[in-house]
Amino acid sequence: MPKFLIQAGYTTEGTKGLLKEGGSGRRAAVEQVVSGLGGRVEAMYFAFGDDDVVMIVDFPDSVSMAAVSLTVKASGTVRTRATPLLTVEEIDGAVRREVTFRAAGA
Repeated sequence: MPKFLIQAGYTTEGTKGLLKEGGSGRRAAVEQVVSGLGGRVEAMYFAFGDDDVVMIVDFPDSVSMAAVSLTVKASGTVRTRATPLLTVEEIDGAVRREVTFRAAGA
């Protein structure tokens, strides 16, 4: 199952919601959304700085991740970045693939 690193920052409205629900409430909401599309939350941490939340989630496919991302962003309560995570074995497979490439100007 594809794995994604999610980094998120709450807007002012999102922060008000977090203050009202607490971390446990938000974790439950995240787990409901992710599991509803066949995914799983591997880890979820709150932070401070540029990111308020950092998560690792598994989804059955990239389309499911995109659907969640679009829906969450449309709420206006959180800004997110999703980074696909690759296993060592997936990188080994990529290294073995032959790619024909010409650099610009070469």
